[in-house]
Amino acid sequence: MRYVPLGATGTKVSRIALGCMSFGEPDRGPHPWTLGEDASREVIRAALDTGANFFDTSNVYSSGSSEEIVGRALADLASRDQVVLATKVFHATGPGVNDVELSRKAIMAEIDKSLRRLRTDYVDLYQIHRWDPETPIEETMEALHDVVKSGKARYIGASSMFAWQFAKAQYTADLHGWTRFATMQHHYNLLYREEEREMLPFCRDQGVGTLPWSPLARGHLANLPGERTGRAAGDPLFDRLYTGSEAADREIIDRVGRIAEARAVSRAQVALAWFWRKTGVTAPIVGVESLAQLAEAVEAVDLDLSDDETALLEAPYAPRPVAGFEDSRRRPAMASRRNR
Repeated sequence: MRYVPLGATGTKVSRIALGCMSFGEPDRGPHPWTLGEDASREVIRAALDTGANFFDTSNVYSSGSSEEIVGRALADLASRDQVVLATKVFHATGPGVNDVELSRKAIMAEIDKSLRRLRTDYVDLYQIHRWDPETPIEETMEALHDVVKSGKARYIGASSMFAWQFAKAQYTADLHGWTRFATMQHHYNLLYREEEREMLPFCRDQGVGTLPWSPLARGHLANLPGERTGRAAGDPLFDRLYTGSEAADREIIDRVGRIAEARAVSRAQVALAWFWRKTGVTAPIVGVESLAQLAEAVEAVDLDLSDDETALLEAPYAPRPVAGFEDSRRRPAMASRRNR
């Protein structure tokens, strides 16, 4: 395993982060493909054995079941100080009007619930899952600062939003002497590179580490064109996130396959290795459903693409609509959810 700094911090994380959305009792959420306790623990144990130390979950994954499973497994299998544990807050966790978004009330309640489920006194990285258009950013940033100062989180991070929103949040923190975001978890892969316009340059300039989610484009980059296997078969985002550039996507997927065949590696490994060529990327969030997928991802850490291979993969890209954080731009939808 290779390790890199978490943004501009002194904390070191494994080159891949284990995405924990795959872990959770299937009857506790909307995803029947999640792994239950025993299967999840087996993957977590194997990840630790490879040297992976970075685990990313959320308070809403499988209605909190992901945090519970991860917390029990890490408590039994690892020293708390040897792992970097991340979770998130924003989406609704209950029926109440304050069980959602990023008010001070919600943040202070949700961090305590997450810590109980994770069986720990602190998380290393506490992330806002989306931008909240209804809560003043000053309220959110001060609450997050207080979470850090209370010892319940070591760092804070953000997730998919517009670069101007992220800049506003960082400016607000600087203006008041509050804790800045150390990381940005964003939608980024070979089929979706819109983040290269503003978000990635801003993060590089500000020393913010980036944690791409969906690095395999919901499986598009790991499979043959049009093929759906496992989780992708029941994933409503499989198609919705990747529309508008179908011809370019097919060509990129074809080139991933050609390089994989020439290198005698998998398509997924080529798609992951592309990230090692992108300055500012800390660790892609890789979700796995089996030990074989975990081994495949770990082996990709040592795969170095050439300049020519990188150029070949990137050349067909065509601009596409912004996708991946629509919920943070729909104020009417948010309001209706508060009134349910």
